[in-house]
Amino acid sequence: MTDEQINQRIAEACGWRDLAIEGGSGFYKGFDNGAELRPDLPDYVNDLNAMHEAEKVLTQKQRDEYRHWLCPDIFSTARERAEVFLKTLGKWEDSK
Repeated sequence: MTDEQINQRIAEACGWRDLAIEGGSGFYKGFDNGAELRPDLPDYVNDLNAMHEAEKVLTQKQRDEYRHWLCPDIFSTARERAEVFLKTLGKWEDSK
């Protein structure tokens, strides 16, 4: 998967929606007064802070599986974490 595809899938799993669908630009997450807006998606592939935020959406069962994948390498890069995140959710596609 490309970095862009990875970022898009993680963003979707985290609740980010594209405003272009509604005729706008940028991305939003949340509803009503609690909505968060930003001009672009978080860069999960290159930003450990973004991945730490993404990890918060995992259920306890998913966290256990996620940790199992990462356990051998506690110093995983953001890209490694992003790949494991999508594998945990069943949303990873191997490059063809």
